[in-house]
Amino acid sequence: MPRVKTVPQEVVQQVSEYFSILSEPMRLRLLNLLREGEKCVQELVEATETSQANVSKHLKVMLQAGILSRRTEGTSAYYKVEDELIFDLCNLVCDRLATRIEQQARHFRNFTVTNKG
Repeated sequence: MPRVKTVPQEVVQQVSEYFSILSEPMRLRLLNLLREGEKCVQELVEATETSQANVSKHLKVMLQAGILSRRTEGTSAYYKVEDELIFDLCNLVCDRLATRIEQQARHFRNFTVTNKG
């Protein structure tokens, strides 16, 4: 049996941290809004109907991870997706979930209860 290579702990930790960034629903909502292109913080606050502090906190995490980039214009901060592969990753997960849901729906449709009257 071939020997399996072990992955260094620091690599596992970095991958785990990257996935944890995507485990927050607000971050996924923000990414979806930024799919259309660059937006200022105020636009994101209005679209998510949450506080500026909350939006800024999540944007900062994704900025530090290299997923987003930021530019300032006057007093406004604008964010855009820097790593477009994030959408491929999200699409893969959504496709997998859709397939599972469709399979579950087929099981429910195939389930019949007979009435023994």
